[in-house]
Amino acid sequence: MSYILVPVIVVLMGMVVYSLVRGIIAFLKSTRDDLDRGDAPGASEMQLLQNKMMFNRIKYQAAAVLVVVLLLAIAKS
Repeated sequence: MSYILVPVIVVLMGMVVYSLVRGIIAFLKSTRDDLDRGDAPGASEMQLLQNKMMFNRIKYQAAAVLVVVLLLAIAKS
């Protein structure tokens, strides 16, 4: 079972890094867009993408933690 869960953890960690990088890029672009945009109301497209990527990062991290808990439970028994 651990032979299956270890690659799953690696994939989830890769997805965490991908979401983090995309979120940071969206953050940098939204900062630049906010300066150009002025006082326009509402969230910009980049801000919405940033929120989505950071939420995805949290989901993938939680899934990775659950897989680690499963691995530890398997190793204990």
